[in-house]
Amino acid sequence: QVQLVESGGGSVQAGGSLRLSCTAAEYTLSRNCMGWFRQVPGKEREGVASIDRFGVGRYGDSVKGRFTISQDNIKNTLDLQMTSLKPEDTAMYYCATTLSFCGSLFSIRYDFWGQGTQVTVSS
Repeated sequence: QVQLVESGGGSVQAGGSLRLSCTAAEYTLSRNCMGWFRQVPGKEREGVASIDRFGVGRYGDSVKGRFTISQDNIKNTLDLQMTSLKPEDTAMYYCATTLSFCGSLFSIRYDFWGQGTQVTVSS
């Protein structure tokens, strides 16, 4: 069982920035395939960004050019730098890891999830 913990969520005005982090005890994030997802009530979970074992990131169309996924190997964190935030970015953000589908942005392919961190962007 992998326990992921997200942090860094909060409230920000449109155009602002936030940095989310995900960490795990006894699980080296940089050696595994990770992703960030988000969900608003009543909607399906959306793939935001993924990163493979080589550090190559993939992004959902709605965040390309604004969000950056990265890993800090010293701190053992998965980070999501979010800039130029929009009200439609408001959601619960989740960190997840997949054992078999590296790079995927499909939530169904992910095996372990964190509890989420809320991001609220006001206009």
